[in-house]
Amino acid sequence: MNEHGLLHLSVQFAHYALVIMAIVYTFRIRWILGFKAGKERQASTGTPGRTDPKKGYMYSLANIMMPWAMESTRKKFFLYVQFVIFHLGVVAAIVQTFTLPFATKLHQHPIGGIAFTVIIGLAFLVGVYRIFRRIFDKYIRAISSPDDHFSLWLLTVWFFFGTLAAGYPVDKMTAIGMDGNLAMIIFFFMTAFFLLYVPFSKISHYLYYPFTRFYFGKSMGHRGVFPIVRKNA
Repeated sequence: MNEHGLLHLSVQFAHYALVIMAIVYTFRIRWILGFKAGKERQASTGTPGRTDPKKGYMYSLANIMMPWAMESTRKKFFLYVQFVIFHLGVVAAIVQTFTLPFATKLHQHPIGGIAFTVIIGLAFLVGVYRIFRRIFDKYIRAISSPDDHFSLWLLTVWFFFGTLAAGYPVDKMTAIGMDGNLAMIIFFFMTAFFLLYVPFSKISHYLYYPFTRFYFGKSMGHRGVFPIVRKNA
């Protein structure tokens, strides 16, 4: 099989893996929805009009976009910035699994190619930073499981090849001398493995985010304590 045939095969593997992941997630969501949510046993409390279940769950779902609302991100804003960059890199890398084969001109365009390269490249740098932090920070190291390390290393290497593939979509050499097609082949095969691995790893925590935040916000809004009232000292 020549290089172009292998590239075509890697693209197919990545897209088939995405379908399998979607099927697994469909069954998992059906399983989650099969449980009845707990019912409130107390009357609605709190100041009338200030909050209610709807305001509570809307605030809870939007909490991830409000770094000032949590002490951890309010006091360590850099950690929030790298969190945003890392997850934007994941989105960009997944998007380019479709744009590289079906919208190649987007990557050939100076702005499009640079945009994907910069976003995924910054995510790669954040991944390297997280690896060092997980190894050398004694507190992070103490709570890290083998899956944490494997997932982080996998994502970081995936970002590396995604960065190379983003700006060299057709028969060009990358900045480190690697053939652009080879970079894409590795990227797509890694994407296929990543998509098959994610549903069974801790990375799948994002699947539970909307359910947990909705239930928490609705419950605490009913009890009149969420959103939290903050008074100036």
